[in-house]
Amino acid sequence: MAQDHNATERPDIGPGWYGPLEGAFRSAEFARLKAFLIAERAAHTVYPKGGDIFAAFHHTPFDKVRVVLLGQDPYHGPGQAHGLSFSVPPGVPPPPSLQNMFKELHRDLGLAVPQCGDLTKWAEQGVLLINATLTVRAGEAGSHQNKGWETFTDEVIQQVSARHTGIIFLLWGRFAQNKAALIDADRHYVLQAPHPSPLSAHRGFLGCGHFSKVNELLTAQGTRPIDWTLP
Repeated sequence: MAQDHNATERPDIGPGWYGPLEGAFRSAEFARLKAFLIAERAAHTVYPKGGDIFAAFHHTPFDKVRVVLLGQDPYHGPGQAHGLSFSVPPGVPPPPSLQNMFKELHRDLGLAVPQCGDLTKWAEQGVLLINATLTVRAGEAGSHQNKGWETFTDEVIQQVSARHTGIIFLLWGRFAQNKAALIDADRHYVLQAPHPSPLSAHRGFLGCGHFSKVNELLTAQGTRPIDWTLP
């Protein structure tokens, strides 16, 4: 994504993802999105770096998805975004929403509050940590919304819904909950709560119990629970 691709070049998106998403990659809208990103990178700082845009897909191969945690936008501060929703690289202080996620993790499962905000360990266990918009201009929240990413990530949700069964979708906040229409609720589990942002966490995110509910649902399906512990 960092460089221009011709129409026949296959993007490096991660194991098993290209087939389900080939139509999206070959669409005219995705071509316009690539052109927009090339122009943006020429004129502005864009997060995350090009090699991290598809990090969620690399860490969670298509056939390994068990949980989908949908965010809205990458973090727009220096060094924060690394391609996984809600996550920050090691050494970067957890932002407020992530701090509230850790508070709920402690309340729900009794786990120690992590000091590190890197959620890669979750992704490698099958938690697809995907934002609806995969890039952002530095310091400008929402600046890459409505440029084509949402069409692409909606297709991601629809393909996961269509080609899997028993996936647990975590939809936190109104923006994520608006994606529920893309999910076949007869084949999957949809858990909804307010967003963990400090503006809304007290309205029901804190106390939602989603971390334990995910593990109960996975265990009921005969698969191993997620180890939510972090360093």
